[in-house]
Order: sequence, then C-alpha cells, then structure tokens
Amino acid sequence: MNQPLVLGIESSCDETGVGIVRGHTLLADAVASSMEQHAPFGGVVPEIASRAHLEAIVPMIESACSQASVKLADVDAIAVTAGPGLAGALMVGVGAAKALALALGKPIYGVNHLAGHVAVDQLEHGALPEPCLALLVSGGHSNLLQVNDITGDIVSLGNTIDDAAGEAYDKVARLLGLPYPGGPHIDREAASGSSVAIDFPRGLTSRKDLDRHRFDFSFSGLKTAVARWVEARHRAGEPVPVADVCASFQEAVVDVLTRKAIDAALTHGIHDLVISGGVAANSRLRALAEERATAAGVRLRVPRRNLCTDNGAMIAALGSEVVARGREPSALDFPADSSQPVGTVVV
Repeated sequence: MNQPLVLGIESSCDETGVGIVRGHTLLADAVASSMEQHAPFGGVVPEIASRAHLEAIVPMIESACSQASVKLADVDAIAVTAGPGLAGALMVGVGAAKALALALGKPIYGVNHLAGHVAVDQLEHGALPEPCLALLVSGGHSNLLQVNDITGDIVSLGNTIDDAAGEAYDKVARLLGLPYPGGPHIDREAASGSSVAIDFPRGLTSRKDLDRHRFDFSFSGLKTAVARWVEARHRAGEPVPVADVCASFQEAVVDVLTRKAIDAALTHGIHDLVISGGVAANSRLRALAEERATAAGVRLRVPRRNLCTDNGAMIAALGSEVVARGREPSALDFPADSSQPVGTVVV
C-alpha cells in the first residue's frame, strides 16, 4: 500500500515552513525566516512575524511542491501547526491550510508544534521507539516529555517555570553585545573559552528544589547571575572575557538539561532519548548528552541541525504518522490555539 503524501505548514513563530513527506521520507522542506527583521529588536515582534508569514506562505508552498515534483492535487492530507505559538502567526498558517483543504477536498489535521519537534526525528532515524523520552529545548520551550504514542499519548514530566533555555541564550547574548539570535553566537564564542572559568548556578538542582521540581527547569536565575557578573566587571573597569562567560554560561545550561533528561529516563525506565528544538543544534548540548546517555545506557537520537529549528517538515512528519495510524481529521472550524497543551496532539 502506498504511504500517504502529506503537506505540512508551520507558522508558529518567525519561520514560515512548508514540508512534504511520504511516510518517513522527506521530499521537500521550504523555509523562509523573518529573523533579520526581528534582530534590531533583540527578539521576535509578533506583528512583524505575522506580516512576514503572509508574504512568504504562498511562495513556500510553491517552492515545496517544486522541490518534491508534485502538484497540490497529489497531496493526500494537509497538516498545520494549530498551536502553541504566537496567535497572529498561527492564524496565517491555519488559514492557508484550511483554504487548501477546502479547495482541494483534502482532510486537514491541526497538530501540536511540540509534538512536531519530536516527530521530525523519524525523518532521520526511522520510527520512534515507544515509549521514548523527549527533551525539547528552544527559544520558547524547555520540556521533558514521555512519548507513549506520538499521535495521541504524550505526558509532560517537566517544563520551564520561567525563561526557556533559548530565551536565556538570547538575553545573555544581548548583554554581551552579541547578535540575535544568541544561541549560535554563544556556541561559537564558547569554543575558545573555559567552561570552568566562572561558577554559574544550576537552576532547580538543590535538594529542596529537586523535591518539588525534579524534572522542571529554570534559567532566569542563571541569566541574572551572568548579568551581575558582567556588571561587576564593568564597575571594576575590567574587560569582560566574553568567550569564558559564554562557555561557563553554556555549560550551566547544558549540564542541567542533560542531567535532568537522563535522570527522567532512568526514573521512568525509558531507554531512548530524543533531543529536539532549536537549542538541540548546540554543539556542547549534543556532546554532553551523548556522553551522559552512553554512560547511563540510554540510546540518544538527535535530528540533524536544519531539522531542529522550526520547519514544515516536522509538521508533515507528524501529519504523516497521524494519517498512518488512522486518526480522525480535524473539523474545518478548528481554532489556532496559542497555548495548546502538549497532550492535545491533533485538534
């Protein structure tokens, strides 16, 4: 039996992504980013993102079809990010997907952005082990998820109680005078710095915190500690060793992420760990996760870097799995939900 051809649309933040997938095979991945438009503001401006999606959505659909050498009429189903994300940005993608579904007479699936980040690993490493543990780290999310069924049974074990990891990277980069987005620039600077030069705090790792927040994350205190350390250097008239600050900050982040992920896997008897989201492209996170997973007997899966950031391929991958497992399509009047819970995989 031929596997369904699924078109996926992603517009939750500042990337307009359209992907086309057949089964676990990626046929097209077209992405337009509005990142440069947000850079002067040091973060994503929702109105600018929404307008950029409006301009990019049709060209990205055309580009994806061209890459895959298919016509829109060939598509068997359409998947689109229904949430979570920026409300206005989500509406652009959802509106485009509904228009396509109605015009082509195809089923539509409003799916969860976070589940898409996990499902995209199937395009690289094949079917997900079930259960598996997913560490999802990005500009807006830091989550530990137990994935029993990627299409409908995802349990949140922990999440951030303040700043997400990627958000902390952006804020630290800004105070060091590095460009937006901060993640890649801090990663590059850290390569020439010392990760033990400065002893920055590890959030929610004390005995008291572990009782209440064993698998949760907090990076606000770390961000503040970096800011105070840098300010103290300025007041003393001393230069700021940017590379050492970056390396020490980064080590504090990835130490907590990997430590809690491995702890969660061992605690819940899960032998497979998937790391995804934009911060999963970080070189130190990948290296430390591999080291600790190997030592703990946990199998690690991390998608290639271009599949870690937001893209339409991840939504198509999730849509393909949803179709293959016979899940019911969404009604055409489903809403864009900026706070869609991770347990709601298909609206």
